[in-house]
Amino acid sequence: MTDIPQLGHPPMEWANAVSTCPSLEGAVKEVVEQLKGRLTATPDLGLVFISASFTSEFARLLPLLQSLLPIPALVGCGGGGIVGTDTQGQPQELEDIPALSLTVARLPGVSVQSFHLSSDDLPDLDSPPAAWSELIGVAPEQNPQFILMADPFASNVNDLLQGLDFAYPSGVKIGGLAGIDGFNRHSGLFCDRSLHTEGIVGVALSGPLVLDTIVAQGCRPIGPIYRVDNAERNILLSLGTANGDAPRPPLEILQELFETLSEGDRKLAQSSLFIGVAQDSFKLTLDQGDFLIRTLLGVDPKMGAIAVGDRLRPGQRVQFHLRDAHTSAIDLENLLQRYQRQAKASTTAAGALMFACNGRGEGLYDQANFDSSLFAQYLPGLPLGGFFCGGEIGPVGQTTFLHGFTSVFGICRQP
Repeated sequence: MTDIPQLGHPPMEWANAVSTCPSLEGAVKEVVEQLKGRLTATPDLGLVFISASFTSEFARLLPLLQSLLPIPALVGCGGGGIVGTDTQGQPQELEDIPALSLTVARLPGVSVQSFHLSSDDLPDLDSPPAAWSELIGVAPEQNPQFILMADPFASNVNDLLQGLDFAYPSGVKIGGLAGIDGFNRHSGLFCDRSLHTEGIVGVALSGPLVLDTIVAQGCRPIGPIYRVDNAERNILLSLGTANGDAPRPPLEILQELFETLSEGDRKLAQSSLFIGVAQDSFKLTLDQGDFLIRTLLGVDPKMGAIAVGDRLRPGQRVQFHLRDAHTSAIDLENLLQRYQRQAKASTTAAGALMFACNGRGEGLYDQANFDSSLFAQYLPGLPLGGFFCGGEIGPVGQTTFLHGFTSVFGICRQP
């Protein structure tokens, strides 16, 4: 990574404002007023997130906002909680109260393509990459980075992620599943000047922009790394070890592992035990962030098999994991420390986005603003916006996944 912006383009500019005004008109006016003068020119991109308290007024949001601050590409959604940056530059996670967060960005040299996709629009997974690039309207050679918000009832979000990975293999995709109106089960998805209640909205950013990611799944590994010996779809039938020991039923291995745990971890394992699946087949030494965390759905005592919340294949490396508030905090801090070392305190970062699971926040930590404040400790001064999701979108290795109980951060910088 380099600290020098790409020649020929002035620096990117990002700003965020947040309001807790209970009136929609008041909230919109407040964020627009806060953002005045924060950019040197009209923004190229806007990202707006609004709490479910305003659900009945979602249709009024974009006309109000665009009348006060016209933004050519504006996407966003309703959320279970809202993330923003207050007037003192401090991150705020606003749960269960009316809130509006608006991020605006000036992106010199970057092509910004906003879009709404209906579930019926998506090509099938046998389609060539061109079918996906025609749908998005961006050629693969432009190497776009994606920010996505989806209806949580859309059954094919995973198909979308798989298709975008296929068509744009080097592009980063981050985002989350929008909040829902519990009464009519509708989402609020915003794209430019239109409100949608289903499908996917997003923006593709092509040009001199890098989207770094931190995907904090909130787990820590326990026990050794195993190799999948036999699996049928999502049923894990036998595991071997890296030492070449004879494969055994996974339930038998898990029972032995359970006996080696501390009393506290045994208690935690009864409710918060997961399995991590390594995403890099060639990496010799696996770190905590190299595993995709998936749920354990059940066991078959007779066969000693375990059902996992994803497909498995022989040869994959797996490791059991535990999750709790303390573990989630340590996991995020470790990932932030690693990013800080790798980024070498890069000064080119302009802004950041946070997509956090509804199951995190104050309900997990018994403390407000935990994840966002920890982020700000390691990357101070970055305008941060986002929302609490019903599922988080982010990469593990080279593949994009839909996660749970995760905080996904996207850090935007110039190359």
